Amino acid sequence: QVQLVESGGGLVQAGGSLRLACRSSKNTFNVNTIGWYRQAPGKQRELVAISRRDGSKTYAESVKGRSTISRDNAKNEVYLQMNNLKPEDTAVYYCYLLNGVTTTWGQGTQVTVSS
Repeated sequence: QVQLVESGGGLVQAGGSLRLACRSSKNTFNVNTIGWYRQAPGKQRELVAISRRDGSKTYAESVKGRSTISRDNAKNEVYLQMNNLKPEDTAVYYCYLLNGVTTTWGQGTQVTVSS
């Protein structure tokens, strides 16, 4: 069973930056999709950014231009660099992995942006 462990969340002021990291227990080289979702209080979980095996990436419109997803397959890790953070970015950020028809979620890491 694949396990995902996130790190890098925390409290940051608006305009600041954070880098989230997710380590997979499975080799990520051939993984279909790996990336990040987030869930704010009272809201549904939403896509933030994903990276596909073919190298393509998708970003939510709300973070486009402010965030960069990258992966290091040698380390089985995926990262989310977030810049110019806004209070509306406050949420629990979950690492996500899709391999075949199997999805795996991490436990989540809290990101809080103060105004």
